[in-house]
Amino acid sequence: MSKVLFVYAKGGPPLGYALSRVAARSAVHLLALSALPPTVAASADRLCASVLRPAESERHDLVSLIVSRAQAVGADAVVTFSEYAVVAVAEACEKLGLAGAGGSCALARDKRMMRRTWQERGISQPRFRPVATERDLHDAAAALRFPLLLKAAWSAGSTAHRILRSADDVPAAWERAREVMAESAQLGYAELHVADAGADFIVEEIVPGTATEWFDQEGWGDYVSVEGVVVNGDFRPVCLSGRMPTVEPFTERAGITPAALPHDAQQCVVALAREAVDALGLQNCGTHTEIKLGAGGQMWVIETAARFGGAMTVPQIEEVFGLDLIGMLTDHLLGRQVSWPAEVRTPQEAHGAAGSLVVLAVDGAGEAWPDQRVWDFPTVRDAVPLSAGSHLSVVAENSLPDGTPVPVYDPAAGANTMAALCLLSATDPETVIRDFRTLVEALPQILPTAGVTTEVRS
Repeated sequence: MSKVLFVYAKGGPPLGYALSRVAARSAVHLLALSALPPTVAASADRLCASVLRPAESERHDLVSLIVSRAQAVGADAVVTFSEYAVVAVAEACEKLGLAGAGGSCALARDKRMMRRTWQERGISQPRFRPVATERDLHDAAAALRFPLLLKAAWSAGSTAHRILRSADDVPAAWERAREVMAESAQLGYAELHVADAGADFIVEEIVPGTATEWFDQEGWGDYVSVEGVVVNGDFRPVCLSGRMPTVEPFTERAGITPAALPHDAQQCVVALAREAVDALGLQNCGTHTEIKLGAGGQMWVIETAARFGGAMTVPQIEEVFGLDLIGMLTDHLLGRQVSWPAEVRTPQEAHGAAGSLVVLAVDGAGEAWPDQRVWDFPTVRDAVPLSAGSHLSVVAENSLPDGTPVPVYDPAAGANTMAALCLLSATDPETVIRDFRTLVEALPQILPTAGVTTEVRS
């Protein structure tokens, strides 16, 4: 039987979901670089042939650790679905002679190198500057046009994003962004292979996006993501995911599959994504490419990742298009024949729609809740009026236990202040948008007030 070394770190699709799909294809040996979620620990022991949790002292050379573990278990493939481990796994696969993202994987991880590569190819993107010091940020602010967005070069999940509206904002933005990157590292949301990656930043112009010229329905955000895979260097787009408007500065609130774009618009988006992915020279990996939508058909590439989209993006694709991308990529890495979609899937080919909502303590306008509330999914499930045919569930692995206070939203920390992740299945994308808007407005009204004793129900 074939063997796969699964390198786990925080981020990416839920571990329980990903692990079950890989285990259906092969014997799995788990290398856990982050603590396993309590809801998954028991099933991990059942699904895996071995589970290794290396000591901190063993992680100073992560590539060597992965190589030695792969050799010890006789792995035929090495996979990871975490943004923070993709570079190390790609380099390990190169040393092992196994199929992987390839030697240029860092181009899809370090936003500075990514943007320079696109700049050299003339690919549409916001104007930017790399920054490593506060002085660099002052100089960049003088060269670019406000408003600007400061972001960490190796971050994920909108962590450490700060909006600058004038030069006066530079000192506070620089200090807070660096603080958040340090805090994120303590929580396990940090690059695992590159030393001092938290010190690297870029600043970019905030381009004027619009959703109304692209979508027929209100409630959509002004950017989409193209989900896909690279197979032996050939980019294969799978589908588009849409968003609700972000919460300031640019924290994602919800992702919806499929994005309800007209056919011609979808084709234009896919063409730009192809340019962006092809420029990075990836070999064998999932991809997640975010594209900002502007007026008059203008578009800008925001970033690409050499892995599948995080949160519930991949489970949503399986639900509405019947494609198990994790299982398919595993088969491909093991050298098996896989029937990838010949063309990007359209909304007309979807069976219903699915969306995932990040529970943040802000209302639909992005304003903070007036008081602190306690997360309690049974209350949400029973009290929020959803559309006929819609079904809401909670992703326990990515959510606080019922009875836990909802964190106060911190714009700089982004998704680090989420309370829960909810999954909605519905008849169409428009219904997902409508139900999520209802849910967002209801949460600060129906959740118990913090400090009030509540009965936790199942």
